[in-house]
Amino acid sequence: MQPGQMAYDRAITVFSPDGRLFQVEYAREAVRRGTTTVGIKFKDGVALVVDKRIASRLMEPTSMEKIYLIDEHIGCATSGLVADARVLVDNARVMSQVNKITYGDKIGVEALVKRICDYKQQYTQYGGVRPFGTSLLMAGVDDRGSHLFETDPSGGLASYKATSIGAGRNVVMDFFEENYKEDLDVDDAVVLALKGLKKATEEELNPKAIEVGLVRVDHNFRKLEQSEVEKYVKMVSAS
Repeated sequence: MQPGQMAYDRAITVFSPDGRLFQVEYAREAVRRGTTTVGIKFKDGVALVVDKRIASRLMEPTSMEKIYLIDEHIGCATSGLVADARVLVDNARVMSQVNKITYGDKIGVEALVKRICDYKQQYTQYGGVRPFGTSLLMAGVDDRGSHLFETDPSGGLASYKATSIGAGRNVVMDFFEENYKEDLDVDDAVVLALKGLKKATEEELNPKAIEVGLVRVDHNFRKLEQSEVEKYVKMVSAS
């Protein structure tokens, strides 16, 4: 840390002379140190894939959750501080249900993402709080098609065809730039995501450490069973 930075480092509400909020940048660093998380669109839906990083053989893999169901048509994957992610997931679920009760219809994917980002942005402008140290990949389908959004600790959002957050993001993005094609089928999309994950982690994929979520135009969001994940990991190994 440079000496001139100290005065702007202690409060979330103070900009540095070059227009930076250091606490927000530190929150982004927490995301960059998180688990590698991948999202990819295919011709009729979106897939989310996460490496859960099982640090010990004594740990129960099922106790670690990185992919969450928000509503029947929306799911999300997280990277960064797990506790922060759970708070955002709980808020997203409430927002989704409130919309359903109020208007009698499912919330639009983009509308929900913007509400979550508005909530995150509030934690960048008030004293006594800190930014959420997590990013979310939000995947869903609605009457406008399939969507994949990436959210930032600052409250920013962007829509992607394929993206990654967490450790190894740059490696995965470079891999997608070279290999992603539109109108992939679901199997090819999941295999491509797992290949990107493998390239980023530089290790053999462990099916017990991999979590996969799928949402399709005519199907609700669901997390794949262990046997299904193992099938895809074998396809990656075979190729």
